Amino acid sequence: MTKRVILLNCERSAPAVGELTEALRAAGIEVLFVQDQASSAEPPSAIIHGVIAGDRMNALNRNVQWAKARWPSVPIIACRLHSPDESQTARRLSHAALKRIGFHLVADEAAQLPALLHEIEGRDIVAEIAAEEEAERRPLPEIEIPDDLASEPLRAAFALVAALHFTEDQRRAVEITLRKLAPLIGAERLTFYLAQDEGIATSLEPFLTYIQSSSSPNATSVASVSAFAQAAASQVKLMSALDEGRALLAAPLVHEDKVLGVIEAERGNAFSPADEMLVTALAPPIAAAIFRAIRLAEAERLSQTDDLTKLHNARFLRQHLISEIKRARRYGSPVSALFLDLDDFKCVNDEHGHLVGSHVLMEMAAVILSSVRDTDIVARYGGDEFVIILPETDAKHAAHVAERVRARIANHRFTGGRGLRLQLTASFGVAAFPEHAQSPQQLLARADAAMYEAKAARKDCVRIAAAAASNAHSENHPG
Repeated sequence: MTKRVILLNCERSAPAVGELTEALRAAGIEVLFVQDQASSAEPPSAIIHGVIAGDRMNALNRNVQWAKARWPSVPIIACRLHSPDESQTARRLSHAALKRIGFHLVADEAAQLPALLHEIEGRDIVAEIAAEEEAERRPLPEIEIPDDLASEPLRAAFALVAALHFTEDQRRAVEITLRKLAPLIGAERLTFYLAQDEGIATSLEPFLTYIQSSSSPNATSVASVSAFAQAAASQVKLMSALDEGRALLAAPLVHEDKVLGVIEAERGNAFSPADEMLVTALAPPIAAAIFRAIRLAEAERLSQTDDLTKLHNARFLRQHLISEIKRARRYGSPVSALFLDLDDFKCVNDEHGHLVGSHVLMEMAAVILSSVRDTDIVARYGGDEFVIILPETDAKHAAHVAERVRARIANHRFTGGRGLRLQLTASFGVAAFPEHAQSPQQLLARADAAMYEAKAARKDCVRIAAAAASNAHSENHPG
């Protein structure tokens, strides 16, 4: 589906706005001005608000509040624009100041917008930011420990909470919880159900089960959700009962008024009030640890983004490719890598300066993104090198994708942020798993080597990695 954005506080005739709309439309994004948007139309993917040095915070805040009232669930992105009559002393608002005004995201250059929009596609960025702001305002919960708790269980409970404090992975946090909580309350079986927020109700799905006699937790012991655990989640309270001679105890894990999951315990005799009090006391730190693991995973995702282009970076690429190769092995499917390097990019920096070169790289990200599927991964590998990962794609089809991207780059005119019309080309190397490589590192190395073969040909062409020259595919085009 075509992304559609609305420009707010942008004059149609401003040169900077022309550059902004060109960057978006080159990435296949429909651009409308706010006066063109009918009130009954579908909400846009984002609101883009032009910001120039010297803009007053009060005026920006009024515009943001107006946009939020009209499109409450649509992210509002501040995009810095450069005015030709801009004063050297004009105040330039910081990212933090723009966030305080109410902008959800900030783009320092118009060319960053396509990658930024690609990254938030399918995410409720407005709700995510609202949740973060709410979390910052909330006081820390108080943990009540039962007065009559013996020293040994108390030490065990402290050990559980301490272990969770150093856990950064959600699954690991749940595993530690089940393993250490079972002996504390004498549970023969502990199951953690992960909560899925479906708006009007909270549904559960089995996540991990721990059996006291078993050597380790496993995720396959429970195939369905018990009605008892579901009731505890729906009523958001600890519940205990006897069912066919078995004692059940279910505790919802709540953090910031949101149910993250339910722990269900089972044993032969009834759970005591002390057991219930202990689980009630431990539920808040357990929930906080799981929530923290989720947030850390999000922070890790943000650390894997290239600052300039807003594409994924090489760190993310390496980690993602490991998972992609594992999945390809499991299902017997191919995965391809395209390694592309811009031809003679140094000339752009030498002739026009590094600021123009940086802007061209941002524009390049938009051109590449407009040429691939949403499920494909595009990363800036370093300098003027980019990598595209194509899941479930063999070398032959990957070569067609490479040719499409190559042609779009060759036919595009890059502005460099200064209204220039620069013509660039790129050399492509293609490699596929398992045809050319058996590991993530080898896949990138073979695609990189094929790219250098393209460079050695006449540049602006595509080469497929192959053991024999007769299997190589190339297409040369006049530079």
